[in-house]
Amino acid sequence: MYRALGLDKIVWVFLDYKTQAGERGGAQSGAGAEDGGSRTMWGVPLKDIEAGSAHYAEFASAPLAGYNTPESLDDYPWWPSVEGFDYDGAAAKAQLAAREFGVIGPWVSFFEIYCQLRGLEQSLMDLVEAPELVDAILDRVEHIQSEMMRRFFAQAGRSLDMVFISDDIAGQTSLLMSPNLWKRHLEPRLRRWCELIHGCDLRVFYHTDGAARRLLGPILDCGVDVLNPIQHACPGMDLQELKREFGSRVIFHGGVDNQSVLPHGSPDEVRGETRHCLETLGAGREGFICCSCHNVQAGTPLDNILAMIETVQSSTTQ
Repeated sequence: MYRALGLDKIVWVFLDYKTQAGERGGAQSGAGAEDGGSRTMWGVPLKDIEAGSAHYAEFASAPLAGYNTPESLDDYPWWPSVEGFDYDGAAAKAQLAAREFGVIGPWVSFFEIYCQLRGLEQSLMDLVEAPELVDAILDRVEHIQSEMMRRFFAQAGRSLDMVFISDDIAGQTSLLMSPNLWKRHLEPRLRRWCELIHGCDLRVFYHTDGAARRLLGPILDCGVDVLNPIQHACPGMDLQELKREFGSRVIFHGGVDNQSVLPHGSPDEVRGETRHCLETLGAGREGFICCSCHNVQAGTPLDNILAMIETVQSSTTQ
């Protein structure tokens, strides 16, 4: 399909994980383990969800919700072991994909994983009421994934191009936390990961949805190379302003609105939206990878998907 559509596909490579009980769970953040396990690698239970034509998994509960002191974390039974990742399988996928496409992986995260473990509401309260607990949990989350990355890069680094750091820090209208809280808990950790990734001659692909404008500068200061998804429907995320302020420092990825235009607009409206992204984020014909703002959702009209692709392709011949 990628060849037939002429796509410059970025292939995602995630590491599967095997628990001590023999159950397998995906190592990515997303609610579904790739192979259908009932828990994520962090021990978060999953439940099947059907919504219209979409079928996916959601987090069923927050297994770390009752562990309210740094000392209690030693008793949590689901901390993943660095030895449990399927390095061989992921490396083989990366080597195969690298023959033809760009390759990104693995998926790593700080606060998104924290929210899965503690629950979103409790996580936001923890930032204010229990900063020592936040640090203690994030220390473990960082250490496990840092060691996993080191082992994976040593085995598959030559087949990788980018590493996916996904850490939503904003919602539809504002940040999820204050800039000061982000700088205390997340900035130094993001900086360390960027240094680790760059030290292996790889690039950092960073994802945050939402109205993240106030923290984009500090995020880029940590060493981010590619920024995704540029959700311009949110306040402060004007495409032309973002290009003017940050365009010399980062490659933008995404842009094409998939909350309204792509799923519900006409093909002509999708073409206009795509051209707008190309003319703003892609001004000067550089620093922009044009695609949907986030995953194309089930039920999106095929004609709209093709209209986006064809508009990008036609722009390269002009």
